[in-house]
Amino acid sequence: MDAYFTLGLAGLVLLLLLVVGMRKDKCRQAPGPFAFPLIGNLHQMKRHTRFKTFMKWSKQYGPVITVYMGLQRVVLLVGYETVKEALVDQAEDFSGRAPVPFVYKATRGYGLLISNGERWRQLRRFTLTTLRDFGMGRKKMESWIQEESKHLVDLFRENKSGPFDPSFFISRAVANVICTLVFGQRFSYKDAQFLRLLQIVNNLLKSSSSPFSRLYNIFPRLRNYLPGDHKRIFKEVEELRNFSMDKIIKHEETLNPDDPRDYIDCFLMRLNEKNLPCTEFHYDNLISTVLNLFLAGTETTSSTLRYTLMLLTKYPHIQEKMQKEIDDVIGQTRSPTMEDRKSLPYTNAVIHEAQRFLDIAPIGVPHCATADISFKGYIIPKGTVILPLLHSALRSEDHWDSPWSFNPNHFLDKNGNFNTNPAFIPFSLGKRACVGESLARMELFLFLVTLLQHFTFSSPGGPDIVDISPEYSNFRNIQRRYELIVTPH
Repeated sequence: MDAYFTLGLAGLVLLLLLVVGMRKDKCRQAPGPFAFPLIGNLHQMKRHTRFKTFMKWSKQYGPVITVYMGLQRVVLLVGYETVKEALVDQAEDFSGRAPVPFVYKATRGYGLLISNGERWRQLRRFTLTTLRDFGMGRKKMESWIQEESKHLVDLFRENKSGPFDPSFFISRAVANVICTLVFGQRFSYKDAQFLRLLQIVNNLLKSSSSPFSRLYNIFPRLRNYLPGDHKRIFKEVEELRNFSMDKIIKHEETLNPDDPRDYIDCFLMRLNEKNLPCTEFHYDNLISTVLNLFLAGTETTSSTLRYTLMLLTKYPHIQEKMQKEIDDVIGQTRSPTMEDRKSLPYTNAVIHEAQRFLDIAPIGVPHCATADISFKGYIIPKGTVILPLLHSALRSEDHWDSPWSFNPNHFLDKNGNFNTNPAFIPFSLGKRACVGESLARMELFLFLVTLLQHFTFSSPGGPDIVDISPEYSNFRNIQRRYELIVTPH
């Protein structure tokens, strides 16, 4: 009897220790609002501007917050210092990518964007090296963008008779730059297939920020029962995949290993490693990475360019000051170069301020804890989705004099020289920062300066009617469509 009593007492003590340990672990998790079963904190979040709810919670719970989106545990990182400490100082811990259901289905789990571990390491290393070899951020790429800028100027000239929406004008030029890198060719602005691809990119952007997409990502197992246009969306993704596969097949037929033409050729040359253990160079990763590069290389930069033009129609005195600086330094006939950026501090400041103010991605692409993470005295359990709030850095009152105003002086010192700010992180930070950052910076500068050399932009109804507030927001701020008038400068 004493033996049974002793065993029972030992079992009870062990159970109590386990419960206490679980409570202790739970107490070490970051604080946050009370979450209801099944729905978590969804009912407390603003429908179209969740990041504003997150910012409000940070005032109560601090810079590291635990919330629940449905059943999914999510940790929010708020403030530049917190985001930097996580993504830079503890870069390895926070290098995991969350398997966002919408993106995972579109890419079938392959490619650079959604991958983790050895797959991500191999693909990222190869992609960065290959894009640099083909001129990303260098003179070769500069000449491609200069040439594409001339085509864009010609396109604008054809439509100078009245107001027009510049969206597809700019996206054609930007898409052609990434197409030159990836596919080894540019497309005619009137190419029907090319225009169809850009329409799909636009549709995907809208869909990714729709209420359906949010619901799909939170309750992916219910996708077959959910209303929405997801079947059409994924059919359009298949169109992109088929286009990429056709290009890959044509590249295989004409591949010369001694003279690779582009990203696809270089990847195909690595397919010979398929009998090596743990290689990630196979067709599934090639197709999905090509999709990643085409979508990312087209949408964000073209959105930033067209909404920068919108800001210049809203603030014509800023546009006039940029044009005077450009005229004085470059003139109206010579193509701009990246070297000119040093002599155009005001223009450079406006471009940076436009990126900060537009805040296109207020919430960074979701990360994931691939193992338990110790951060700021808390435990972030394995499997937790991690959201860095880039908005909290770009609109921080601690780092910007007037964070809610469009003010190029944020990037100028008292002598008018360009001045960087560490809280400027539109491309995110750390190991998962945008691989195309140097390309995007080059495109924004060269395209915009070229356009301002040739045209003055205005709104049909005048500056006062230009609405620069986002039409709707989720993980992205989607700006309103608008029309502009181009006048020869």
